[in-house]
Amino acid sequence: QVQLVESGGGLVQAGGSLRLSCAASGRTFSTYPMGWFRQAPGKEREFVASISWIGGITIYADSVKGRFTISRDNAKNTLNLQMNSLKPEDTAVYYCARGRRRGGDSTYSDQREYDYWGQGTQVTVSS
Repeated sequence: QVQLVESGGGLVQAGGSLRLSCAASGRTFSTYPMGWFRQAPGKEREFVASISWIGGITIYADSVKGRFTISRDNAKNTLNLQMNSLKPEDTAVYYCARGRRRGGDSTYSDQREYDYWGQGTQVTVSS
């Protein structure tokens, strides 16, 4: 069983920064693509960023491109999301997730491509 635990959320003013982390249990972290998603109140969960298992390939939602950076440390089983220039519309619960299919240089924006999810961490950006 894979467990994913997010941390690093909180309250920040617009223009500020936060760094989210996702700690993964088990030995099956390093060979799978990983992703970050978010869900704002009253809205559906949406894609934020994804990273290939080696870490060389990343993709981002247009709304966060240039402001957020996804990274991973396979030796530490950790996924990160550095969020800069935060906006009130970034307010949401942020989830990390593990891709269904191991290996390769794949990244996925479709939630159906992910099988394990964390419990989420709240990010609130005040104006």
